[in-house]
Amino acid sequence: MLARRLPGTAPPWQVLRRLNLRARRLGLPAPAALAGDWFGGGAVLAPSVRVEPASGPPPSLPAVTGAPGVVGGGWIGYLGYPGTAAAGRRLPPAAWGWADHVLRYDRDGAWWYEELVDGDRTGRCEQLARLVTDREEPSPPQWSTSDLQYPDPSAYRAAVRRAREQIAAGEIYQVNVCTRFTARFAGDPLDVFATGIARLGPARAAFVTGSWGSVASLSPELFLARHRRTVTTAPIKGTLPRRGHADAANAERLRSSAKDVAENVMIVDMARNDLGRVCETGSVTVPRLLEVQPHPGVWHLVSTVTGRLASADDANFDDAVLLAATFPPASVTGAPKARALEVITALETAPREVYCGAVGLASPVAGTELNVAIRSCEFHGGDVWFGVGGGITTDSDPDAEWAECETKAAPLLALLECGE
Repeated sequence: MLARRLPGTAPPWQVLRRLNLRARRLGLPAPAALAGDWFGGGAVLAPSVRVEPASGPPPSLPAVTGAPGVVGGGWIGYLGYPGTAAAGRRLPPAAWGWADHVLRYDRDGAWWYEELVDGDRTGRCEQLARLVTDREEPSPPQWSTSDLQYPDPSAYRAAVRRAREQIAAGEIYQVNVCTRFTARFAGDPLDVFATGIARLGPARAAFVTGSWGSVASLSPELFLARHRRTVTTAPIKGTLPRRGHADAANAERLRSSAKDVAENVMIVDMARNDLGRVCETGSVTVPRLLEVQPHPGVWHLVSTVTGRLASADDANFDDAVLLAATFPPASVTGAPKARALEVITALETAPREVYCGAVGLASPVAGTELNVAIRSCEFHGGDVWFGVGGGITTDSDPDAEWAECETKAAPLLALLECGE
């Protein structure tokens, strides 16, 4: 392990663009990135990583001892939502790439070069150090979108009504129903992501790209954080607008909403049940319940569930076992999960693809952290699309549910339009 502090305080979005230009100049694969609250907060940038299609989680990794806060590298990529039929999928069901070195921006604003070897044999540290220094930036990047296609509000309202019928029939207690926006796109998806993290500051942003396409996730939600045997999930359920002072009262409205509180508590119970399958008996707790948090354009109701994995070996744990018990995330499926997945397939007309899956990094040093791939733009073949949706309960109003979709879509629509 090598970890060396670098002089320089350039923000992550600037460094990411510089890494992208460097990769193009040298004929290397593009960078990948995490920005926000990952691994203690800040950003983790893989300067160049070949992210390739896969069929599931990345290979398991033996733990490596490192200093607190060090990430070093690892497998970076995504797991797509599993309900999309192969015939309707444009992106691979999963994609991962191995990064043996990273640039890490810590919570105090310092840059670090970290490498999963004993000593920098290639001189990469010195080469990359120049990219984190402050200097004048070139003109902002530009991209364009056209032929924007909104989902049909009446079709979404009808899906909400059918979901309520399933609840009334006793098939489910709650289900997440989604739809999506699409457009033509010309430009570099990395520029959209870099602009998004600069403008919006999402808590769990992630970017990966390859010959198969790109994913620019501006997610607010933590799916899983596993550090040794301690695992945490923080499901979001409950949303109201937050666009300025006029929406300040929505924080209290959200916390006092019987519908949103009931929906969040149901998802917390699902998360507890999922973690209970692989955690020590009695170790699953809820340290924070129904916390109102500000996120880009919205207030969210967030709870936190933790547990201690049942494993005889503190140094090695196969993330595939954890994911088998918990994926896809509880907050984007429903209760009970198995039946909700079937109902989702019947109700939704657009494939979810990466949306509602997970993006993140599995590090042999720092553990594994994955977001819930919401507020995420996906790119392929000159198209861009993103999904929106919400949890439906017996109290859901179809008009209010569509309004929530519009609220969640607004920051992404504004971002896609700002490149022109």
